[in-house]
Amino acid sequence: MAPQPTPSGEKTFSKYGADGLLASSATRGWSNLAAELRSHSGMVAWSRPQPDAEICVDVRGSRSVITRRLDGVTDSTVSERGTIWLRPAGVQEGLIDMSEPVPAILHLYLPSSQFSRENLGEGFDTRAIRSLRHEGGFRDPLLAEIAYAIMSELEHETSAGRLLAETLALSLMARLLQSHVGASRSGLVTQASREGLDSRRRARVLDYIEANLEGDLTVARLASVACLSEFYFARAFKAAVGESPHRHVSARRLERAKELLSDADRALVDIALALRFSCQANFTRAFRRATGQTPAQYRRKLRA
Repeated sequence: MAPQPTPSGEKTFSKYGADGLLASSATRGWSNLAAELRSHSGMVAWSRPQPDAEICVDVRGSRSVITRRLDGVTDSTVSERGTIWLRPAGVQEGLIDMSEPVPAILHLYLPSSQFSRENLGEGFDTRAIRSLRHEGGFRDPLLAEIAYAIMSELEHETSAGRLLAETLALSLMARLLQSHVGASRSGLVTQASREGLDSRRRARVLDYIEANLEGDLTVARLASVACLSEFYFARAFKAAVGESPHRHVSARRLERAKELLSDADRALVDIALALRFSCQANFTRAFRRATGQTPAQYRRKLRA
């Protein structure tokens, strides 16, 4: 059995085993979401409680007939790109049978503890997550788009990827509460408009970001600085600044990377880790996508 990442970054045992693992969030430090990109074939069975809610999304398309039997509930679906399966926390045993190989399924794990008013705000009845039920083979364009964005971050790490993943996880939770457990939507717009980022909060958050570009910036910390719930903070920040927290921090870390590269004695791997990349290779890929040059090429140009 292979280790599975949990939202804390620790490892446990996965019901899917080692085969077919294409990418994992295990080393990314994501705090409210764990993700695995996997290929599958044949049959998967398990008989141990699953502590987290799981969302599975076919991100490539396969036309495989996928049959699930979870705690006595059976569903069967012809899988296409964007097909989604939902499994609540606490499932004791299950079996998944695939008629054809499935090249890429994104598995997203959400702990029940993350469905809190501190994270989502007063507009959500977070108790409703207890009524989450199995859903097999359904379509939800918003959930699918969130999944594609998470998959992109898994495959191509960015400097503010943790902020992006945490923000997307909050959107996943909100979508589940709004559309898949029948939670009330009342209060969402009211609170978002009432508790925006005024000039003082905006300045406080931006100053905190600048002071901690080489630190462990998270949605929770930034929301705390703004005195907002995490869910409402992401939307208030974009309304006030004109871009998401993830894009803002990515741009500022790119500029910091350029500053750090001017120090010829600073090792590239040290710069990569300082800017919260998991390795130098991912830093190099992200820097080249943003500038058209590798960090080493940029440094040589500075010295020319």
